[in-house]
Amino acid sequence: SGSDVTGTGSSSLPFATIQAGINASSNGDTILVSAGTYTENINYNGKNIVVMGADREITIIDGNQNGSVVTFANGEDSTAVLSGFTIQNGAANYGGGIYCQASSPTLTNVTITGNLATWGGGISCNSSSNPSLTNVKITGNTASEDGGGIRIAESSNPSLTNVTISGNSAWSGGGIYCNESSPTFTNVTISSNLASPGNGGGIACNYSSNPSLVNCILWNNTPEEIYIYSGSVTATYSDIQGSWEGEGNI
Repeated sequence: SGSDVTGTGSSSLPFATIQAGINASSNGDTILVSAGTYTENINYNGKNIVVMGADREITIIDGNQNGSVVTFANGEDSTAVLSGFTIQNGAANYGGGIYCQASSPTLTNVTITGNLATWGGGISCNSSSNPSLTNVKITGNTASEDGGGIRIAESSNPSLTNVTISGNSAWSGGGIYCNESSPTFTNVTISSNLASPGNGGGIACNYSSNPSLVNCILWNNTPEEIYIYSGSVTATYSDIQGSWEGEGNI
């Protein structure tokens, strides 16, 4: 109900789009987003701000297959926060839902679903991006190459806690694809993801990647739970279908 022409960003004169709020903001600001569906693609443009939706079930950013839905590509740090949204219907080369390039934002209470990319259907982390994900659902995303749910590459080491990665698909790494990276997964469920034969339905590791799993579940991924081209997986206190003879205690 707001306006990007006459709005001021106040509660009585809100903007119509999230991007207008970002453009008007300064570091340390919080943008409050009312429930509804916002058809747009947003870019934090290097601003360390909080963008907070009313609730992820009823506050939706729809990318309309017009690029990454949310972009962090200008050195944003952990004080750049995205919280309380469903991120859907993005389409891009890298990161259909969320694209991180040399940035380390914080994502909380977010659902990332129904996005498409060549690399990283749900999320793509590139060039030493270290985002923190907590209470995030990554479901039903597709990559034509690597990382249906999330692609982690180029010395990126994100931290995922209480995250569900399910029903995603890719040629390699249906759920997760790791390339030159060492992410940490704690209380993460990786299930029912799909990759091409021999390419890691749950997790695929390449270029000396070393992900760490703590209290994680890998189940019903096709064709296998974990596939290692190069690197290793350390799993502790985790439940992996068919067992795993890698490092750590299963």
